[in-house]
Amino acid sequence: MTRLNRALPIALALLAAFPAAHAEYSMPPAALQAIVDAPRAPALFLGPNRDVAGLVQMPSLPSIVEVAQPELKLAGVRINPRTYAASRFSFGSNLMLMNVADAKQVQVSGLPKQLRLADVAWSPDQRYLAFTHVSVGDANGKGAGVELWVVDVAAHKARRVGTQQLSAVFNRGFSWLPDSKGFIVTLRTGGVAPQPSGIPTGPVIQESKGGPARQLRTYQDLLKNEEDAKIFEHYATAQLASIDLQGKVKAIGAPAIITSVTVSPNGANLLTTTVQRPFSYAVPVSSFARRIEVRDFGGKLVHLVAEKPVEEGLPPGNDAVSVGARSVSWRADAPATLVWAEAQDGGDPSKQVDIRDHVYSLAAPFKAQPTLLAKLGSRYSGVRWGRGDLALITEYWWKTRALKEWRVRPDQPEAAAELAFAYSSEDRYNDPGDPVTRPDAAGNQRLVIGANDTLLLKGEGASPEGDRPFLDRYSLATRSKERLFHSAAPFYENVVSVLDNDGKRILTTREAPTERPNYYVREGEALRAITSFPHPLPQLKDVQKEQIRYKRADGVDLTATLMLPPKYDVKRDGPLPMLMWAYPAEFKSAAAASQTTGSPYHFNAVSYWGPAAFLAMGYAVLDNPSFPIVGQGDAEPNDTYVPQLVADAEAAVEEVVKRGVADRHRIAVGGHSYGAFMTGNLLAHTRLFKAGIARSGAYNRTLTPFGFQSEERIFWKAKDTYQTMSPFNNAEKIKDALLLIHGEQDNNPGTFPVQSERMFHAVKGLGGTTRLVMLPNESHGYRARESIMTMLAETNAWLDKYVKNAKQ
Repeated sequence: MTRLNRALPIALALLAAFPAAHAEYSMPPAALQAIVDAPRAPALFLGPNRDVAGLVQMPSLPSIVEVAQPELKLAGVRINPRTYAASRFSFGSNLMLMNVADAKQVQVSGLPKQLRLADVAWSPDQRYLAFTHVSVGDANGKGAGVELWVVDVAAHKARRVGTQQLSAVFNRGFSWLPDSKGFIVTLRTGGVAPQPSGIPTGPVIQESKGGPARQLRTYQDLLKNEEDAKIFEHYATAQLASIDLQGKVKAIGAPAIITSVTVSPNGANLLTTTVQRPFSYAVPVSSFARRIEVRDFGGKLVHLVAEKPVEEGLPPGNDAVSVGARSVSWRADAPATLVWAEAQDGGDPSKQVDIRDHVYSLAAPFKAQPTLLAKLGSRYSGVRWGRGDLALITEYWWKTRALKEWRVRPDQPEAAAELAFAYSSEDRYNDPGDPVTRPDAAGNQRLVIGANDTLLLKGEGASPEGDRPFLDRYSLATRSKERLFHSAAPFYENVVSVLDNDGKRILTTREAPTERPNYYVREGEALRAITSFPHPLPQLKDVQKEQIRYKRADGVDLTATLMLPPKYDVKRDGPLPMLMWAYPAEFKSAAAASQTTGSPYHFNAVSYWGPAAFLAMGYAVLDNPSFPIVGQGDAEPNDTYVPQLVADAEAAVEEVVKRGVADRHRIAVGGHSYGAFMTGNLLAHTRLFKAGIARSGAYNRTLTPFGFQSEERIFWKAKDTYQTMSPFNNAEKIKDALLLIHGEQDNNPGTFPVQSERMFHAVKGLGGTTRLVMLPNESHGYRARESIMTMLAETNAWLDKYVKNAKQ
């Protein structure tokens, strides 16, 4: 393990002239260290009867020892070869149970020593709470694996179920049976893992024999050769089985690469998706050849739903989908009925058709012809089940942002669908909210339906005054609403769950600028706290926050969260150095782009991940200022990306300078991922900022030629847009200091580490001021405590030198 370097000041490192070096991890000032190590609130998991909850304590950040554990990067999946599970680095360290009625908390006994809790799931009858514990084994990894445990809720005691270890490469590795008497699990199959020889057996060959255009995104961690394929096959293969609460195991069928398995509501059938050869070197496992099947608990094939080939790309456009059956699932309110969608346009959004998707259902024994449930003018995106005469099917078209929800009667498929809701997904002010669901006796989510076909809707409640979460009763018959709850100043109160079916008792989280979110039970005006998590950083309790509004030069309304250090007074202290942190967003209308986001009553959270940490170092912070990129009508937003981005930045700078809180000549801009891309562009096209902090970004759009972010056109159809938007192409214009930080093992599509490396080389080679920090063993988001500390140390030193102490 690399030792922490507490002696060498970062400022000296910044002055070093070495072309490249392997530095030690760095520590920021104590005020920033305290933010990283602040206590985290437990996670709450409400039981299906809504009267008991599990509380999982989350520890501080893992060390680099944890993050640097062995990891295989195969077929778009990252696998820990010791545990036969997807790589993860944060685990719950304790488990308690809480009675919602009196808020009494009870410690669960019998937990594993040094608990590393990965996933939890309540049994449908709420008698048990299951969880997985990821054992690290001995020094050589022997005994490492994913173990299944259950808590007897009445006895408050945990015990392990069986002795076999789970395979959790594609999911958590277990799910409850509807009768709460056991589980469906994927088990490790054993055997000796293939070892790479390092000696090639021949070239890797790929070939295209022509055909229609396909949009092939840039993916990470793909298979490279047959050796990779065999290693992937070994770790991805699992044995499907059932296991009862006493640990008795019954194998189901032969081992296979099982990416998903769900049990029918009546507990009689299994819906499985298994990956088949041939594999691909161009796409991840989600696009490999696969079979979707219904099997019985003896492993016998009952019904073949679909057999799909390798899919190396879709037709161009964000509304493109696969041909054939997709989104296959069980109907939650029927014993064993399959539901799926099929594109009627070949999955190609460029085709002009009236009907894009059909939604079908097929009941056991799956011998009849499928029943047509709905014809949709855009893409099927899900269904919420209620009962035989009430379900809500959702369709969506990305190009226009149009979203519709239809009431259908699944037991009466000949009845016409009725439009329940229609709105734009980017129009937050008119979002009616999401229908409330709750688990039924089999554990499946069902709509909460009241008298006369009324539903409960909960939503964010966006408004010009900020977000005000709500709960409504909505009549499908009359289209009328009754407001049951509405968050009110000076608090932000969010509906977590409805505790009774009429919406009179609800579980909420409630917070204020100086009050950390805590859980409450609300009955009308009566409010009762059931948790009391303390302020994690009392030294920053008096941080000042304001939701500000201002206009872009073209009249588009913008919002931002302005944060100022404790005890700061603008008249007394004057303008401060400022860090501005943003993430651009595309819109199809200026009206939607102008809507207010956020709430002035949110807790003044100070996290190590965002810009607020630097309040502790005396900076003013402008968090999440609106950076809309608007393409109205037939116009594409990105065709005017640079001028709109510059206009957004100019408006933000003018506003904070006008308010007297920021020194025009001491402002930095930063962002992560697409925010880093924004940062590179703002430094290339303006002199508004003294420095930029760009984390894990992409800077050359020709390296993502089949689309990026929300851009659906390929490079060859929009060359000028791709070239103009790439800050790499304008690196010679960057005259202010650019700090680039990137995880060495970034797995996010498009943000390859080489993006930051090439950007650094370009700016350096052109005589610019820049620094590149590559964090070992880190992905798109950084996880190790040492990495986070180094990120803050580097950022703080950069801001101190080029912003706080900038020369006019």
